[in-house]
Amino acid sequence: MAAITNDWLDEIGQEFKKLYYKELYEFVRNEYKTNIIYPEADDIFNAFHYTPLKDVKVVILGQDPYHNKGQAHGLCFSVKPGVVTPPSLVNIYKELESDLGCKIPNNGYLEKWARQGVLMLNTVLTVRAGQANSHKDKGWEIFTDAVIEAVNRQDRPIVFILWGSPARRKKTMLNNPKHLILESPHPSPLSAYRGFFGNKHFSKTNGFLEDNNISPIDWQIEDI
Repeated sequence: MAAITNDWLDEIGQEFKKLYYKELYEFVRNEYKTNIIYPEADDIFNAFHYTPLKDVKVVILGQDPYHNKGQAHGLCFSVKPGVVTPPSLVNIYKELESDLGCKIPNNGYLEKWARQGVLMLNTVLTVRAGQANSHKDKGWEIFTDAVIEAVNRQDRPIVFILWGSPARRKKTMLNNPKHLILESPHPSPLSAYRGFFGNKHFSKTNGFLEDNNISPIDWQIEDI
């Protein structure tokens, strides 16, 4: 696992010394030795590498990484260039088109968002190939809860975007009145029509950032 080396260490560095994390590390290390695990080990912490804590403007919470070959690379909902855009991300793009007029791109690579301050955090950071939720309840949730709490403590306005029940359950952790919490059903084809479509979370996010004199996110992903 490529270590986190930036300002996140000041807030969450103690997690790496705790017993649960040592047990999680051993579990994950053994999984990589004995199974096909996604994302690649060096990509596990990409959300933190691409988005230092001081730069976080928006948090998007996902569940666990994509579990098919070549998809996951450490940012929730994002896939590597050249990989077919997954259905949930297709629906995110449809909402972006409806909300902000963004053109639907030919790829699902969302690093551009992360580089602008969108922390794209899955609550579980690894998964076995072909087995969704296979690394659930192994310790990652304790670690990512500490991350969410660290962002919640920041003394500046931040937007939390919670899509779907697992993400929405994190709302109880968010008690800083400076932040904006946006929640809706998940963009999955199974639930998007229950209130994800039309939620206008992207325009609401940018409106909130601009109201607080913070530069908005350019949500347009370019074609590759």
